[in-house]
Amino acid sequence: MKLNRKEKNDQETLFRQDQFIIQSNSNNEITCEVQTEPLLQALRSASASPDITFKLAKRGDVAVFCFDIQVQSRQGKRMEITHDVRVRILRPSEVSALKEPLCPEPDVNIILPPLAKMRTVVERMAKLSSIVGFSASLSGLVKLEIGTEVVGVETVWENCQIPEINGQDPQQAADENGQQPYFTALVSIRSLLKFLTSYVVSTTTIASICQAHCVILYVFVGEMHEAGAVLTFYIPSRTDEAAE
Repeated sequence: MKLNRKEKNDQETLFRQDQFIIQSNSNNEITCEVQTEPLLQALRSASASPDITFKLAKRGDVAVFCFDIQVQSRQGKRMEITHDVRVRILRPSEVSALKEPLCPEPDVNIILPPLAKMRTVVERMAKLSSIVGFSASLSGLVKLEIGTEVVGVETVWENCQIPEINGQDPQQAADENGQQPYFTALVSIRSLLKFLTSYVVSTTTIASICQAHCVILYVFVGEMHEAGAVLTFYIPSRTDEAAE
């Protein structure tokens, strides 16, 4: 199964306006394909730096994202660290073929607990299963659950916020005991762990669950009401047969 990601950002949030330059023959847009792990390593190195130069460059015949990072040593000396992250430039024909997955309206939208905490739980679950049930309810519960022939494990977070999206009503669809039902998608733990690497940039994350279809995750970089960048992840649901 594939993990699809789309990013939208406001250049003023990420770059100094007087130093932002981009030129191409495609409406000054350049679309790149990049491996997340090398990019994450570069971002970790840059996380404590007040001055970072980011550019698209070539090393021989290879296109790279070049990060020039200014840091200080323990002795207070100014140092420069350079990270080259290999990328592949997509042709306009390839870009035009990229389509967002068609999804039904989500059954529930919910603000997730801190991704670093979820990542710790999922890493432990990954030792026991390749599939995890990703569930949420309109009463503010988020649940991760695995089940095999020999073990069953679940973790539940309570009091998660329900955002006001598309008129979502937290009081609707309660059962006879007044409890809100869970909406669940079975997803690949490997794909979920790839998504959870975004904890390094996340301030707020909204999960939208389409029952037995997919989980869509929106990672806000910066406060949600003024975020200049949003990472969108799509993780398809696995069928019972695939889960086995």
